Amino acid sequence: MATVAKQPLKPTPPFLLKAFCIGNSKPEAEVAATAEPPYILRLLPDSREEPRGVDLCLVIDRMLSRLSEQIWADWIWFPKGHGWNDLKDHDGKVFPKLPDLWATIPIAICFLVIRPIFERTVALPLASLLGVRDKPRLCVRPNPVLESYFCSTSKFPTQSSFESLSKQTGCSVRQVQRWFRRRRNQDRPSKVKKFREASWRFTFYFLAFFVGLGVLVDKPWFFDMQQVWEDFPKMPLLPSQYWYYMIELGFYVSLVFSVASDIKRKDFKEQIIHHVATIALISFSWLVNYIRAGTLVMLVHDASDYLMESAKMFNYAGWRRTCNFIFIMFAVVFIITRLIIFPFWIIHTTLVYPLSLYSPFLGFYFFNGLMLVLQALHFFWAVLILRMAVKFLPGNDIVEDERSDKEETESDDEVDGHERKEKPKNGHVQNGHTVLNNNHSKMD
Repeated sequence: MATVAKQPLKPTPPFLLKAFCIGNSKPEAEVAATAEPPYILRLLPDSREEPRGVDLCLVIDRMLSRLSEQIWADWIWFPKGHGWNDLKDHDGKVFPKLPDLWATIPIAICFLVIRPIFERTVALPLASLLGVRDKPRLCVRPNPVLESYFCSTSKFPTQSSFESLSKQTGCSVRQVQRWFRRRRNQDRPSKVKKFREASWRFTFYFLAFFVGLGVLVDKPWFFDMQQVWEDFPKMPLLPSQYWYYMIELGFYVSLVFSVASDIKRKDFKEQIIHHVATIALISFSWLVNYIRAGTLVMLVHDASDYLMESAKMFNYAGWRRTCNFIFIMFAVVFIITRLIIFPFWIIHTTLVYPLSLYSPFLGFYFFNGLMLVLQALHFFWAVLILRMAVKFLPGNDIVEDERSDKEETESDDEVDGHERKEKPKNGHVQNGHTVLNNNHSKMD
């Protein structure tokens, strides 16, 4: 049997030498100066052969272990003098752990199962009670040429495109315009579907806000926010905090799962960014025990979300004055919580005040970076809200969501530029417009 000692030793391949040094925390110069090659080469029958697969697996495993140690190093996620050992359970005190977050998956699945049941048994009867009705929509006649253009080119053809399509199909320009208008209306969600979605979100946000308020109202950091850093990170986890976190995070995970079937608005991309930032913020704050700050953030966002959803519900029902009154309340609460309390109290507590206690660390920058992303979204939505609020000025009767698509009527292409107005009333209307859509949600 051939052995390394009986044959001239070939220099250790550079890639293997580097892998060995990383896996064993040794400098390359020290290993290269030894008389014998690393242990991996000595495991082989001939040093001139390439390493076997099993040996490379050992090297890769050590490299991954080393990488994991570097990623979860104490100095990255905690201030100097603290680390993961501070979050070990002891003396009956329980602390948050990464495996706890797996509980959000079954909770999200429960939300996905409960939602259609709620919409059928609660939202639909409520829609009927409030007089929410879908207007009959005329279906377009099948036309392969127009359908291909609609799906692959544009849903809003130019005038020259209308004329070209008219020649291709043998229809008049007016008939082509009418076909596209009706085809766009077919893709728009019905008013009842919008009402069902708003009802579901209103129910969750309403309960989440008042449950969260009950969880936090007796906590000292609810009134003195600087106490969120008292004894950090050794604050034990309370059962109420555990369930508040898991349910909130589970709901946002369910929104990600249902994004394909939910109503899409003009701010769809911003909503996706919001959901991702929210999930990352809740998860990270749980992981490193920023739970006190996290609960305050969730409560501040819940404060306005249920008002917005209820305003949408009354809008779909045609109760204009009720909708407008609730919208005013929503706008005031949104501006106070998202543009005043959130940046000047909460972000100040997480970004500025800690600098007087600890030196900055990577986790500090990561957490506050997510907070600033949410604040940027707050400003984006505040602009839309102010645009809608302008419509309350004298001479403006209807408030419409800047992100919504208004359903087109049969006379839209015949009376261009003519604005039709309705008298506001607190009851059912025949041609209600979508007033408010989607959520500016939590940790939004």
